[in-house]
Formats: sequence, C-alpha cells, structure tokens
Amino acid sequence: MSAQKYFSEENKLQITNAIRVAETNTSGEIRVHVEKRCKEDVLDRAAYIFKKLGMHKTELRNGVLFYLSIEDHKLAILGDAGINQKVPEDFWEEIKELLTAKFREGKFTEGLSAGIKKAGEQLKQHFPWQNDDVNELSDEISFGEKEEK
Repeated sequence: MSAQKYFSEENKLQITNAIRVAETNTSGEIRVHVEKRCKEDVLDRAAYIFKKLGMHKTELRNGVLFYLSIEDHKLAILGDAGINQKVPEDFWEEIKELLTAKFREGKFTEGLSAGIKKAGEQLKQHFPWQNDDVNELSDEISFGEKEEK
C-alpha cells in the first residue's frame, strides 16, 4: 500500500485547506510530504525532500516542511534559514510533540492540521502577508517516490 492510501480524499483536502488558511496571513510557505518508508536518518531525508521541492528557493527563506514516514513512524519538521532565525529554539520540537500526541491516537490528519496551524501562526508573526505576496509553492501534499522499492 502506498503512502497516499493512508489518507482519504477528504483527509487530503483537510490538510491542504489547513495549509491554505495558514498561508492566507503570511508570506511563508508550508508543504507536507508523506512517504511509506524512510530507510535513512529522518532529518537527512527531510532535508533532501526540502531541496527537491524547491523550498530553499522562496524569496524570504521562510518555507516549512512537515515530513512524515508512515510505516517507520518517523517525523521531521524543517524550517528554512529565514524562519529558523525568528522562532524560539525549541519551536519545531513543540510542534513535533503536538503531532506525535495526535498520531498516537491515530489522528494523522488532525495532527498535521494542528501543526500546520501552529507553524502558520509563527510565520504570520514574523512574515506577515504582503499585498504583492504570491504563493511560491504548491499547497498540495506530495508523496514519496521511493515507496514501492
């Protein structure tokens, strides 16, 4: 079963909507990437995906990636240089704990949505929406390419 099968169309829409709502108040960009397995260090894999998705190319370096490996129970949240300079040192760990608590209850969609909302609040505080703001990255969930190997 691929990672996409863990999320219904309604779940995907709820997560995508959480991204859109979070981004309405900020120039920051949020992405969610889900894979079935992660056979390497989760932060290394998330950094690779961050770059592959072009998240390091946002104008203000304010992208945030939520990376989830379903079957391995691995999670990473990466912020780009611009946002990392602004948020408290333990901020991503706080969000990770929020998600992990929801995931233990089997509430992946709710956990991701809550984490996205919290990240969006910080992005809004440090990178408020501007009149000339453009959506630099897709709001759609991306799914791993290495799943069936």
